[in-house]
Amino acid sequence: MQEKLVPLAMTTPTHLAHCPPCSWLLMLLLVFFGASEPSYGSKWQVLQPEGRMLVAEGNTLLLRCTVDGSCTDNMIKWVKVSHQDKQEIYNFKHGFFPGVMPLIQRTLEPLNCDYSIYIYNVTSRHAGTYHCVWFGNKNENSEKTLQEGTSVFVKEAGDPEPDLWIIQPQELVLATIGDNVFLNCTVLGDGPPGAIRWFRGTGLNREAIYNFEGISHPNVTAVQASRRDFSILLQGASTEHEGTYYCVKFHRKFNRQYLSGMGTRLRVKAKPPSPQETELTNEHVAGIFPSDLLSVFTSLVLGLKATTLAALLLVLVACQRRPWQEDVKTPGPAKLGPH
Repeated sequence: MQEKLVPLAMTTPTHLAHCPPCSWLLMLLLVFFGASEPSYGSKWQVLQPEGRMLVAEGNTLLLRCTVDGSCTDNMIKWVKVSHQDKQEIYNFKHGFFPGVMPLIQRTLEPLNCDYSIYIYNVTSRHAGTYHCVWFGNKNENSEKTLQEGTSVFVKEAGDPEPDLWIIQPQELVLATIGDNVFLNCTVLGDGPPGAIRWFRGTGLNREAIYNFEGISHPNVTAVQASRRDFSILLQGASTEHEGTYYCVKFHRKFNRQYLSGMGTRLRVKAKPPSPQETELTNEHVAGIFPSDLLSVFTSLVLGLKATTLAALLLVLVACQRRPWQEDVKTPGPAKLGPH
């Protein structure tokens, strides 16, 4: 591609008529440089817990949502469906939404591809089914078909006590590789007959972590301080254990989820190196990458975007000049008239 662009700038105007159409050049450049851009097709999906969730009036509601794949901040929003009415609750692209805050604004830790939100001072009007949806990059009304979503029930002050509460007080747990991680869950009430289980993730691909009435992971044990305590201990954490963990009550008769906690996000970091390891690593890197070479490499990486724009501008300039230059003909030898 570069072998065609260099002579194009150096040739005389008569040679421009023989170059490929500018539209071809633009297409090739966009395809070449666009190959490295993220794709928002079938390579990613929006994940949120489905089923019922219970919150008391006046409390804070945490609605979980993550994206598996490339992050698309300007194409994610929350909508609530209640009595066939659809209302936008939060839009990560624009807008002002009082009483709602993204989780990433409250935590000091960077949580990639996390689009969870808090709803403060919950009232009965917040009851409904919430959907975390992708709406496309051009039309905000083109969101994908709404799935089951997270159904939120609000207990008002005068309402009788519900048959079941699931409380997960830890919103975010930070650990280093090799740590033992404690995940807390308290269940108040009995609800219908059925087991309490832990899962990592949501949807059909969620991973079963612990079943208080069945088979569980070998590195996970129950830590029950009381009959209402359904906490677990994850031993030897690694980066593979990262994710959002849900404490869930199942309905045995219908063999389906009855109620879920709000979830606990686990993030696992590598252990910080000792001063001796840091010094050895720096010496090793300095031996492989001399300072001058590293500076040149950094400049090349930072200049990729600038190179892309410069190439596109060069083609656009050539396209704009071409119609005028094609009309200019090189004068031939003058004809001698009769004396």
